[in-house]
Amino acid sequence: MEILNLLKGWDKDLFLLLNGLHSPLMDYSMTLFTLTSTWLIFYGVILVSIILKYDKKSLFVIVALILLVLCSDQLAGLLKHTTERLRPSNDPSLKGLAHVFYSGGGLYGFVSAHAANTFAFATFTTLLFSNLRFTTFIFPWAFLIAYSRIYLGVHYPGDILGGAILGVGVGILVFKLMLLSEHKLSRINLFVRNPLNDKEANRFLISGIFTMLAVIGIVQILLKNNLINIK
Repeated sequence: MEILNLLKGWDKDLFLLLNGLHSPLMDYSMTLFTLTSTWLIFYGVILVSIILKYDKKSLFVIVALILLVLCSDQLAGLLKHTTERLRPSNDPSLKGLAHVFYSGGGLYGFVSAHAANTFAFATFTTLLFSNLRFTTFIFPWAFLIAYSRIYLGVHYPGDILGGAILGVGVGILVFKLMLLSEHKLSRINLFVRNPLNDKEANRFLISGIFTMLAVIGIVQILLKNNLINIK
């Protein structure tokens, strides 16, 4: 019990350190980064590429991705209501200390569904594509989404770590289930034999980086012209 309380204390201290590094530009940029809708073009490019690359077998991937999100999201929700750890934004002991810029989410925060979903997606697609260039982009991307939850005041670092571990586990499990299903239904193991090439990986990198730069650029213009309020 003492060790658990010590870990919680360290978690709060680390949260306050990371959460305290603020600027108006990053406040609004992180708010947009944390929204799924911000990344629709990025997800769309990946989905279209999967359909073009795997043709009829893309159905395996699409079903696996749906299962991936359902599993990681529902397991995260189950853990939230099992552990009942308050989010920093709802914790009375942090009132007046935490910089809460975003009011999204429920009462409890362990584990972070955002972290679980993004790391599950990163793990699954890394195993699917088997491309180093893609891997070196997708995991920092997942970390950015996860970190935005700390920055905005709705998750502790421990929530993020727990969500990331859950997501990696779900990503590996769903990928193995997909390979098993393919093996049972087809003699040709397309996913193992058809890794992503660097030219294909560049499409994802360009769309992801473009989204990040577009968000920061738009927020910068809005702030410069006093079109959004500085809290």
